[in-house]
Amino acid sequence: MFWLSALMRFPPGWLVSQPPLGLIAGSKSLPLLFAREARRDGRRIVAVAAEGETSPDLENLVDEIVWLRVGQLGRMIDAFKERGVEECVMLGQLAPKNLFEIRPDFRAMSLLFKIKEKNAHTLFGAVADELKKEGVTLIEPLKWLGPWLPSSGYLVGPKLTQEQMEDVNFGLKLAKEVSRLEIGQSVVVKKGTILAVEAFEGTDGCLQRGGQLAGREGGAIVVKVAKDGHDLRFDIPCIGPRTIEVCRKSGIAVVAIEAERTLLLDQPEMEELAKRSSITITAVRG
Repeated sequence: MFWLSALMRFPPGWLVSQPPLGLIAGSKSLPLLFAREARRDGRRIVAVAAEGETSPDLENLVDEIVWLRVGQLGRMIDAFKERGVEECVMLGQLAPKNLFEIRPDFRAMSLLFKIKEKNAHTLFGAVADELKKEGVTLIEPLKWLGPWLPSSGYLVGPKLTQEQMEDVNFGLKLAKEVSRLEIGQSVVVKKGTILAVEAFEGTDGCLQRGGQLAGREGGAIVVKVAKDGHDLRFDIPCIGPRTIEVCRKSGIAVVAIEAERTLLLDQPEMEELAKRSSITITAVRG
């Protein structure tokens, strides 16, 4: 009976190995962060990576990696099916130009033909539907990323002035409306004036444009949010050291993010850079 009592100490299902977790990996550090956390959680990871986009460092953090061109939807699905993947996550970015330079395979071409409005939600939502048809479910990755989603009240750098707090509230309302219209997730404001709205150029381009329009003294504020009803399976707002570096060069004084819906990438490095640059990072409720 000793073996039976010993067996009962282990959690249910420990003898049955979990199927590998799929990772559709874009650029930047988010796929790397996820891979580290999922491996720490004991999951095997099969990644499909985009040639010219995904960091080669991912190879050392996953159990298996398959390199594909952007648009090879059929090969991506086959890679998961052949390796027994039943659930996958989608993380990282693709350069906006790739939406127009894509070389789709037959399956991707059929999908694109059906979509009239092409934005992140329609494109990636359609990819999720194609995966589901083949028995692979696209899931939210937040289970593994919780520590990097700051709550309301998070603050790094100088305390906000009353005028800055008013601009944050103004920018928050504006950013929510802009995201609702599927234009972008970020806005830059100063003293109640809208300087820039994120669109196709991405967050960095928006910050540079807004900072330039703020004048020599700088002091603009950026607010970044997630759309209400946002599908966090494939599009989680993020900021990281690069964001803060662009803000420093553009003279932006405050980065306000939506609490519990925005990821902090390379958090220690990002916070240290913000402190050195006297840039405030704060999390606010949407």
